[in-house]
Amino acid sequence: MSTQSPNIETVRITTAEAIVRYLIAQRIIVDGEEVPLFPGVIGIFGHGNVTSLGHSLEMHRDELPVWRGQNEQGMGLAAAAFAKAMRRQQIMVATSSVGPGATNMVTAAGVAMSNRLPALFISGDTFNSRLPDPVLQQVEHFGTPSTTVNDAFRPVVRYWDRITEPAQVLSSLPHAVDTMLDPADCGPAFIGLPQDVAAEAFDCPVAFFERQVREIPRPRPDRNQVERAAELLRSAKRPAIIAGGGVHYSRAEAALAAFADEFGIPVVETVAGKSSLLASHPRYTGPIGVTGAAAANAVIAEADVVLAVGTRLEDFTTGSWTVFDPETRIIGINTARFDAGKHRSLPVVGDALETLTELGEQARGSSAPQEWTARGTELRGELEEFIAGRIADDGEWPPSYAQLVGLVHGAATPADYVLTAAGGLPGELNINWMSKEIASFDCEYGFSCMGYEISGAWGAAFARTEGQVYSMVGDGSYLMLNSDIYASVLSGKKFILIVCDNAGYAVIERLQVGQGGASYNNMLRDSTGTGSDVRVDFRAHAEAMGAVTFEVGSLSEFSEALVKAQQADRTAVIVTKVRESDWTEGGACPRSLIARRYRMPAEGWTTACRRSVGVSDNTLRIR
Repeated sequence: MSTQSPNIETVRITTAEAIVRYLIAQRIIVDGEEVPLFPGVIGIFGHGNVTSLGHSLEMHRDELPVWRGQNEQGMGLAAAAFAKAMRRQQIMVATSSVGPGATNMVTAAGVAMSNRLPALFISGDTFNSRLPDPVLQQVEHFGTPSTTVNDAFRPVVRYWDRITEPAQVLSSLPHAVDTMLDPADCGPAFIGLPQDVAAEAFDCPVAFFERQVREIPRPRPDRNQVERAAELLRSAKRPAIIAGGGVHYSRAEAALAAFADEFGIPVVETVAGKSSLLASHPRYTGPIGVTGAAAANAVIAEADVVLAVGTRLEDFTTGSWTVFDPETRIIGINTARFDAGKHRSLPVVGDALETLTELGEQARGSSAPQEWTARGTELRGELEEFIAGRIADDGEWPPSYAQLVGLVHGAATPADYVLTAAGGLPGELNINWMSKEIASFDCEYGFSCMGYEISGAWGAAFARTEGQVYSMVGDGSYLMLNSDIYASVLSGKKFILIVCDNAGYAVIERLQVGQGGASYNNMLRDSTGTGSDVRVDFRAHAEAMGAVTFEVGSLSEFSEALVKAQQADRTAVIVTKVRESDWTEGGACPRSLIARRYRMPAEGWTTACRRSVGVSDNTLRIR
């Protein structure tokens, strides 16, 4: 029986159909062009979503295409990487069955949540009526029968709902979309869709499907907060800027470059903020933190005022706060109040673009002392010299990570995009990759999820309409999640994958041994069992999934393979051995700062770092 007013035009459709039509109706402006907010669905059909939702998606396949995933976690990782590559302006949907399909996506939701990226997860759920309980794939909770495995998504999404009545979609879906587009609360959303509710028909208002052009809001900062920040900036003798991921999501890169130019302020980048500034920009001084460069960390160690733009200041950025002098004042510019006021920062809550513009107007007429600007230029020169030494061919085989990064960088154009995630590669790419274009870099280091490198490259390939997508992956991550090589071939979304094989989890083995432990269960050579001498043929494996493949035995062969991979008509995989232990050292704990803080000789810096609040050996020695 309809509960709608007789004056409201309705149509009788299923809940699943209402969801699909609503998603299709949402639009957004990207680069001046109106495009779908939800350009597609990545899905694996099973119990709970193959009927009803699957039927509706099939009927609207031309308006909302479904791309076939191979693993639900990979689907979610691809959705997160797509959002990063699109700078949060479009959103992919990932849909799964009840039970294992749903729980496989929880890890991917954690990646999106940690990195503040929008993705819409829709999972089938058990029957709302409970009449057929227990159904296949249902986990029973004896004391709480309304609990299902989908409750596992609650800690890893910004918005969570289970549709128990069809009409609930009228409020739930708009709330989910608003959350995913909110620059302060942005993150993944989850909708649980019970099997019986998905198929239930109701009288849905036709207005629910009207085309709606969405906008991402740009909250202006409070005038008093801007004035206080401008006053502090004017008083600074050694100001510095940390560019975080929020610069990308605000599309504030040009404003950042202009601000740094006008005020002569050195700029360093977080992992999420890398490629906020072109490496050729005169104020660029490198990546900060544990996976950063000594030059950039020296800038922050010496600064008296730090403008932190769009960063959540996590421990790898701050070196567990060993990178910062305790007396340094921080101005926190962020749309999220939670982030803006961290660590006694002077908060300026607002959009990065709008805030930099207003702050620039307030502080106009002042600038950093010339000797400080010159110090930034000096440190930038040290960074360039350091990178040149790291990527140089030393005539030995196998190569280091850095040498491979250098060759990929040399072959890449400004239109290309590079991506990596866990293990030793984040530090190698973060330091040694000098960005040729804005928003051309993705290192998933919020959740540090092994396997993101392949699924994420697939997701980025949906977003990138020009150039190549390069992904660098270790052998450990490859073995953890590789099936989206086939997904990329199947969908025609090409990327170039470089598999770096050092026969184990070498970066964790480094931590293990560095802390006095014996090498155990990280490298294949010291794994338990009789097959520790067996090695995977990565080239043959990738070829079996339809990729164009190459295995190389020299740096010249690697360069030749890069050219052929660029020319390939589908995903190409280059397999190479890499040195087990040849790391690009960062500078998370600057010796001069620690020596000054503890009034001790610089050679005592490691001991001093350990004494610092909450500083772990992981921070000191991983990178």
